[in-house]
Amino acid sequence: MDFLSPATWAEALAAKAANPDALPIAGGTDVMVELNFDRRRPSALLDLTRIGELTEWGTDGDLLRIGSGVTYARIITELAHRLPGLAMAARTVGSPQIRNRGTVGGNLGSASPAGDALPPLLAAGALVELASTRGVRRLPVAEFFTGPKRTVRAPDELIAAFLVPSHRGPHQFAKIGSRNAMVIAVCSFALALRPVTGEVGTGIGSAGPTPLRAAQAERLLADELPWRTAAVLPEAVVGRFGELVAGAAAPIDDIRGTAAYRRHALSVLARRTLRWAWEEYRREGP
Repeated sequence: MDFLSPATWAEALAAKAANPDALPIAGGTDVMVELNFDRRRPSALLDLTRIGELTEWGTDGDLLRIGSGVTYARIITELAHRLPGLAMAARTVGSPQIRNRGTVGGNLGSASPAGDALPPLLAAGALVELASTRGVRRLPVAEFFTGPKRTVRAPDELIAAFLVPSHRGPHQFAKIGSRNAMVIAVCSFALALRPVTGEVGTGIGSAGPTPLRAAQAERLLADELPWRTAAVLPEAVVGRFGELVAGAAAPIDDIRGTAAYRRHALSVLARRTLRWAWEEYRREGP
């Protein structure tokens, strides 16, 4: 196995173009597990840890642009006030050691339906930035995944960053597993309320072949939430929201849980996160 260690982003893109089968590695929290258990044996590893710009974040117009090498720990310490839902999810990822090494870019690249960072990105309406020697393209994260651990990324492309619109409003994330952290989710759910535009974003994890949105549930809240008055939520709306979220999932039975349990759990998580988010909105005022 070859080990490629470019010092610049241009060198990394050139190396990926010349070695399309090379497997990118940054934190290594997923890649090293696959290598250690001999689940994967790539012809080359493409080390991205020397590329400084991948660890930077800043604004890009109305978007917040976060390099694919920014770790979960930095999401928590530096970006929690800007990306509260993603920070909540980051706190449930592995141990402190894993959070210090693992990256959201790696979670995107692995494309596991159970990836903790992915539902908050869906709920936030994030974009993924892909780069190659041919150029740069951006696409909604909802269009990035094509199946379990499969994406639209071309063989010569690398994930440069993800971008999140600067919507104001409450965000929530909840996850069910055998422990609060250091565990693969049985299912997870993210919610983002956008009072300025009257829109709602959702993200479902570990309950389908890819991370999913609950589009009907989003439309229900956009139409039914009392945005102007911040009144108490009608229980009928809360209950219907839970039903629509559960109905949007496409779970299977596996060793972590049954499809029926996942649907039930998602309904509970949806109702809880909605109540939490709405109470936050009411405290801050419409």
